[in-house]
Amino acid sequence: MIDQQIEIPTRDGHVTTFITHPERGGPHPVILFFMDAPGIREELRDMARRLATAGYYVVLPNMYYRSGVMEIGPVPPEEDAPERKRMFELMYSLNIPLVMQDTKALLDFVATQPAASKGPIGCMGYCMSGQYSINAAANFPDRVVAAASLYGTHLMTDKPDSPHVVARKAKAELYFACAEFDRWAPLEMIEPLRQALKTDGVNAEVELYPGAHHGFAFPKRPVYDKAAAEQHWERLHALFRRHLQS
Repeated sequence: MIDQQIEIPTRDGHVTTFITHPERGGPHPVILFFMDAPGIREELRDMARRLATAGYYVVLPNMYYRSGVMEIGPVPPEEDAPERKRMFELMYSLNIPLVMQDTKALLDFVATQPAASKGPIGCMGYCMSGQYSINAAANFPDRVVAAASLYGTHLMTDKPDSPHVVARKAKAELYFACAEFDRWAPLEMIEPLRQALKTDGVNAEVELYPGAHHGFAFPKRPVYDKAAAEQHWERLHALFRRHLQS
């Protein structure tokens, strides 16, 4: 495996990006991996590596680069912890137009890389980035053929770029993994989301993970659920295999 940390130019500066891919056998299909709110850390790099071992060129950008932040560090569970408040400040410093601007820069970069396939790409996003993964599929429909939201937040809002609205613009197959216990994406949202996508004829699956909590896929979290985590990996690999390795 080859791991790199690269500064990719954007309209607002340079986004520090972790890239991992197999050493041989390329070019490899590209997967954009959008981070969750706690930001870049070794836990996410290891998850990117796990994907890459299946034959992908995985791109994991630091989405907080505009704030000059690379790694937040441990975030205490206490609601009033300063580190937690800082995390939310960083999270709310982002929006869909900014992330789509960065996505364009990332796509332009990978198009120049010999190890990266010039064909269709996949996207995935956890937590705050579920909305970004779906919007990437909607904004780049001729490039993104598979996109996953993994216990994503803000999936149904009153904004025109709400994932449940823009999904109709995507040509990709979309996958939504939803935890049963998730105050950021409550249980009562899941069926309306499923129905909205069905009404619009979107090629999408909304799957509920019974008994799982928000964050269940992250090995370092107290809510880590090994069975649910392995199930989500199976779903991701199947999704990307269908569309990126045909």
